[in-house]
Amino acid sequence: MIRWLVRAIIMILDPWWSFRMPLASMIRMLLKAIVVMPAAAVLVALAIANRRPITVSFNPFDSSDPDLAVTVPLYLVGFTVLIAGVVVGGIAAWLKQGKRRRIGTRLAAENRTMRSELAYLKGQMARPEGRSPARPTGSTSKTLPAA
Repeated sequence: MIRWLVRAIIMILDPWWSFRMPLASMIRMLLKAIVVMPAAAVLVALAIANRRPITVSFNPFDSSDPDLAVTVPLYLVGFTVLIAGVVVGGIAAWLKQGKRRRIGTRLAAENRTMRSELAYLKGQMARPEGRSPARPTGSTSKTLPAA
């Protein structure tokens, strides 16, 4: 994170830097620095402010049961829920795109088949007409020996 911020500051202060790096890459790096640094600061502030331990119970019928309960800081619960949400959302997006991936795989296979058929047909068209590929290409003026 610090590296992105330092590079963004160098980009702004050093005009020669822009000749070594494409504009799209510079903008992407600057936006990363602008978005990631405040997000990291907010997460650190939340972790510092929510250090008190809480008891998380995994028994829905008896929340006072100590066998299925764990005591952890609140920020740890928050980060765990955040990470679990990102993972579940990623899995849901991946499953939703399954139909498109299947179609893409099928179309790629059809494309390979069509390209091979096209190469075969081009090869057929390149051969001279009237000749079979199994026929010898020698001179046709030869006569058969007399019997």
